[in-house]
Amino acid sequence: MDNLGSRLKEMRLKADLTLRELARQADVSPSFVSQIENGKSQPSVATLYTFSRLLGVSVDELFVDVAPAAMPLVEGWGPDGDKNPTNAWHPSEYSNRVSVVHPSHRSHLDMADGVVWERLAATPEHGVTFMKIVYAPGATSTAGGDLVSHDGYEYGYVLQGVLEVTVGGEVFTLRVGESLGFDSTIPHVLRNVGDGEFTGVWFVHGRRH
Repeated sequence: MDNLGSRLKEMRLKADLTLRELARQADVSPSFVSQIENGKSQPSVATLYTFSRLLGVSVDELFVDVAPAAMPLVEGWGPDGDKNPTNAWHPSEYSNRVSVVHPSHRSHLDMADGVVWERLAATPEHGVTFMKIVYAPGATSTAGGDLVSHDGYEYGYVLQGVLEVTVGGEVFTLRVGESLGFDSTIPHVLRNVGDGEFTGVWFVHGRRH
């Protein structure tokens, strides 16, 4: 789970919350929080947002950075003529403001019901999550398919499969090439209603950051 459990525990301790208190505020059982922190269970997307709100961190901060592996050099860029874009900006004044991520280096979060988030890029800006999302057939963003809300706006683009998005009282069915954006404070839920895996590019911008 890319150390999600240990990351959650680290954030909980920084927030000076006991396991039982976090569970109480999140309206889940202490044993469930314990299982997540020990890597034995996976939260739903909605539960992850709840933890993020209660711990006072952005969802993006729950991703754990993956150490980049050595990459082949190509003439042209970088101090040694390296044309690889991951090295083109380093060392330079832009090194903290540019994020280039190779597919093998992406941080990811595995959640309940076959939902996976892969972070596509990350800059120091808080409250912004740019990612590829994958939903197994029948998977939803909330356990049981209940509508939930959170701070910010969401924007999505479908790469593969069919996604049903309920926002308030409206239901949208998105297919390959289609996209949407909506205010995340409106109760909503995402569901893969296709026969195969759903894949999309998602951008979430938190309002409170």
